[in-house]
Amino acid sequence: MRRPAIALACALAALPAGAQDVTLHGMLGSKALLVVDGGRPQAVAVGQSWQGVELLSASGEHAVVRVGGQELALRIGRTPVHVQGPQPAASSHLTLYANMAGHFLAAGSINGQPVQFMVDTGASYVALGQAQAEQLKLDWRRGRPVRMHTANGETRGWLIQLERVRVGDVTAHGVEAVVTPMGMPVVLLGNSFLNRFDMQRRGSQMLLSRQ
Repeated sequence: MRRPAIALACALAALPAGAQDVTLHGMLGSKALLVVDGGRPQAVAVGQSWQGVELLSASGEHAVVRVGGQELALRIGRTPVHVQGPQPAASSHLTLYANMAGHFLAAGSINGQPVQFMVDTGASYVALGQAQAEQLKLDWRRGRPVRMHTANGETRGWLIQLERVRVGDVTAHGVEAVVTPMGMPVVLLGNSFLNRFDMQRRGSQMLLSRQ
């Protein structure tokens, strides 16, 4: 499995240009300072909404918001997240858009918990680091030990099964994933998820259609 590029430290959810840009500007006590469409920062409490953006949680430098039915993870100082308007509750296809670095990124969730994904067609499985697995409360220690080949040599991982993986409005159940000791800024969306779809690349767009 390929080692994620350092540039991914600035990963963002790249969705179709359109409705809103959302940025976490800072924290004011327990409130998050949200900037929507380049406007002025607005202090928003958990459970409240500002210009269609609902704050679900806020802690330290992180916040989770819901926009148009999508749950997105924000961090202070990161590039604005581009959010399309409301989407249908379920879909059989998904269109991803490449960012300026050429990476296909998308917001989604694992077992209902919000994460950021990056498509990696060279990865056999969905892959995430131990720290993020702990945050998602995944019982990775009960997984099957596996050996993985990385740019830094061979390392140990744990193969587990995710109950539910959602990317945009597309959901897959029973998806195999590998948890690695390596820190990762995003979750790699590997072939254990991608192989359930037909993939077509059209310039900066990637279309996934359920088989």
